Parts: sequence; structure tokens; C-alpha cells
Amino acid sequence: MNEILRYELGHEPSPLQDELAIEEPLEIRVKGKAVSVTMRTPGHDRELAAGFLLSEGIIKSNDDVVDIEPCKHDTVGNIVNVTLAARTIVDFDRLTRHVFASSSCGLCGKATIDSILQKIDPVKSGPTIDASTFMTLGEKLGRVQPTFARTGGLHAAALFTTGGELLVAHEDVGRHNAVDKVIGHALMNDMLPLDRHVLLVSGRASFEIMQKSLAAMIPIVAAISAPSTLAVDFARESRQTVIGFLRGQRMNIYSGAERVRFTS
Repeated sequence: MNEILRYELGHEPSPLQDELAIEEPLEIRVKGKAVSVTMRTPGHDRELAAGFLLSEGIIKSNDDVVDIEPCKHDTVGNIVNVTLAARTIVDFDRLTRHVFASSSCGLCGKATIDSILQKIDPVKSGPTIDASTFMTLGEKLGRVQPTFARTGGLHAAALFTTGGELLVAHEDVGRHNAVDKVIGHALMNDMLPLDRHVLLVSGRASFEIMQKSLAAMIPIVAAISAPSTLAVDFARESRQTVIGFLRGQRMNIYSGAERVRFTS
């Protein structure tokens, strides 16, 4: 808890205790080499590392991973070592983002779309979901955001079935990390490909979130806020559905409307 001073117009400032979201660095090492340092909320670090490695194309399935464990020499708990199967070849030069990344960073430039699609095929036709099902997802996600309820400072990502059943949800100070944790959970539990699922994110849909979703073959990505232009461009090229401003009984469909079934 942190002591703060709260002020409201027309009233005297008053001290009170406030809880803040935790933000600490996590270094992911593969074969002893750092491949990413990202600012994250501690917890589910194994899933975060697995999801990151999948979206970067370093691994394809859970069979590629022998172990993910904290570094024995790191007393703070902010380094994880990933041991890969002997057959797994790592091309460090093809990583799509810099080794040192912030919690909110993303990729930019339309040329990157082509480079991603050269490594990952577009999604197939995918499921068709009734529009009314999407309207239930935001409330379900809100019920499993305990840290956000206390701090107001975290993003969240959740994986749903086509019937709207919540399978897994994670919070993190970084929106991309929350997605990595969800995808990493799916990978570690042999749920891939996620071609019959929906990903919901609590903030905006960025290019990198679409890239990560494609790596897991997720056909539909919904966001409480807006998508970026590059996210929509990428979704159209990768044949993904993007839904934005999913709030209450309304939503905007930016691509892949054929996967939404409308009822009167």
C-alpha cells in the first residue's frame, strides 16, 4: 500500500492508502542468451515466456520446450531460463522485436506485415458466432480482474470458446504480456491451435496483439477499446476478425464480419 494525497475540488486534500499495480522487469533467456526484457506484473512468468516464444516463432508447440524455470542465480525472481528440445533451432536474427522492450511497445511499419505472414499462414475460415455472444464477454472478463478492481492499473486478456465460455484470463501491466500469458497457458496445456476460440483484450487491439493471435491461430480478436490502423491492415491480410469498442450491447466490426452471425 502507498500513502497518497487525494484532492477533490471544493474539499480539503486528505491522505489515504492506495494500492498500485506492480511493475518489474522480466528477462527471458534461451540457451543462455537474453531474447527479451519486458516490463511486466510478476506472476505466471512461465506462461509469459512460452507465449512470447510462440509468437516470435522460436517454438511451435509444447514439445519444443523442455523446461522454463527461474534463474538459480537471480535472487529477485526476474529472470527465467528456457530449455528447448535438442532438435529446436533458434534463429535469433529473425526475432521481430528488439531484445529490450517496454510493457507497451509494439511493432510498426506495414512492411512488417509481409515479414510476419512469410512465417505464419493466414487463419482458415474459422467459426461463426452469434453477435449476442460477444455482448456477454466483457462482463465475464470484468469478473476475473481482481487486481484491476483494486488498482485500476492493469490490462487483461481472456480466451473464450465460441459459446462464450471463459477458459483462461490473465492480468498484466503490459497488454502484450497479458496476451502472451493467455497464449502461453494454451500452449503449455496442449490447446493449440486456437482456431475455434475468441481472444478478448481489455484495452485496444494493436498490431502486435494481432500477430500474437495469429501465431496461436486465433481467428477472432475483440477489444474493449479501438484497434489501430496497422492492426486492421494485418487482420485483413491474415483473414482474422477484429472487433472493437465491445461495450454493453454495441460493437464495431473492422474485418472478418463473415464470422459474426446477426439476429434480429
